[in-house]
Amino acid sequence: MAPSAEAVRLARRLRGLRDSHDAGLTQSQLAKALSHDNRVAIATISSWESVTNPKLPPAERLRSYALFFCTDRTNADGTPKMVSERELTADEKERFEELHEELLGLREAAARLQGTSAGSSSGGSYTWDFDHGPITIICPEAPTEERPELAKEKDPNYTRMYRYADLDALMELWGHLRASNPELQITHRLPSEVKADDMSGHLVLLGGIGWNHVTRRLLKTLREMPISQFEVSDLKTGEIFKASGAGGQEFRPVFEDGDDGPELVEDVALLTRLRNPFNSNRTITICNGIHSRGVLGAVRTLTDIAVRERNEAYLSQHFPDGLFAMLLKVPVVNGEAISPDLEISENRLYQWEPDHKVKRE
Repeated sequence: MAPSAEAVRLARRLRGLRDSHDAGLTQSQLAKALSHDNRVAIATISSWESVTNPKLPPAERLRSYALFFCTDRTNADGTPKMVSERELTADEKERFEELHEELLGLREAAARLQGTSAGSSSGGSYTWDFDHGPITIICPEAPTEERPELAKEKDPNYTRMYRYADLDALMELWGHLRASNPELQITHRLPSEVKADDMSGHLVLLGGIGWNHVTRRLLKTLREMPISQFEVSDLKTGEIFKASGAGGQEFRPVFEDGDDGPELVEDVALLTRLRNPFNSNRTITICNGIHSRGVLGAVRTLTDIAVRERNEAYLSQHFPDGLFAMLLKVPVVNGEAISPDLEISENRLYQWEPDHKVKRE
């Protein structure tokens, strides 16, 4: 399928910036310059500039482009120099802001059509495309009393994965991440297995505060985000959410009377993408829920082929920097979670972006 005019326009603009630079940069030189904090491969630069099969760069990379091309400074050896935003002069900062806004606008226009005519990644999900690793999924661990016999190490048929909770969400996400990032290191760990080095890469947290103490820790660390999760005495099966930016509104699951007792018919999911508080050059993604259906719903918002293209376009349009937090309604039918469609307003219970740009539904 031919790429969209919007995707081609962005690719040509990126190629034009490189070609028009005073140093006449090659893709190799540009890749080296942009790798000052996050490594970028020459092939990646080529894919962003391709007019036949363009791949949209992450929003954070366009910020690096704007920083690099808004100045003409050089290192001692005469090679182009990448500077930080705080080093910019007033004129350079003005050029940076104009170029950054232009590139994000081009990306947003192209992203709206992803999956229909825009050149896309192998996984079809830009949120899950990373141009560097490692990527670590931190999964909740089922309590000992909740595990089957095969989770006991002394059992001859011991199976380690029986220690994991939210396995449906893990399997859904693991396959998608592997397909979208075939060359990157991707691992999954239980909270008790997490090492210090894991925390400085791209993090994906599955599950809530009850069975994942890393989620509990990071929700406290991310103080800027006005969403919290906590236990209540009248719900023994999960922890509810509260949004301080919505006047302290609480978000709870919905149950109906069934033949065998209360039946979950609507869960609540938390889907968050922010900068990693331990390494601002990496990201943290939280796929959380009051129950396991909410966790799976958060994951499938951006993996389910039926809705992910529209949902990616929605996120690109409303959160061009790629950073956000959303509380979502996850309908449950016959025990199965229905993937939230972000174009349906009632599915968006609450949404927020950094810098206190709060959006209410």
